[in-house]
Amino acid sequence: MTSVEENNETATGQPAAVFARLVVMKTRADFVNASKARYQTAPSLTVQMRNRDDGNAMVRVGFTCSKKVGNAVARNRAKRRLREVARLDLPKLAKPGHDYVLIGKKDATANRDFEDMRVDFAKALGKLG
Repeated sequence: MTSVEENNETATGQPAAVFARLVVMKTRADFVNASKARYQTAPSLTVQMRNRDDGNAMVRVGFTCSKKVGNAVARNRAKRRLREVARLDLPKLAKPGHDYVLIGKKDATANRDFEDMRVDFAKALGKLG
């Protein structure tokens, strides 16, 4: 065994259980710019994808749920599920230099089977290109 394996670290020097965090969009201007770009709907969510064309390969992601999704508890549950889908699948499916916004849907995002949500997300990204 190498010293990296003994320390339970990956080749990048980070512990095996630690993953890079997603860069999350928080400003209204970022969401407005993304809303003008292409989007794809799926049964459990809508995905907006915007090419920033700024020369930066960083991938950013944002999450939103309107009050149509339900009360605060339902919206927070939906956003938690969207964040987990993005954390698991976006690093391997995203295009460098793009912004992604995941939008929750009423009665679907909070209640749909999680694996089905992941499939919906992958299909939506595939259709977006």
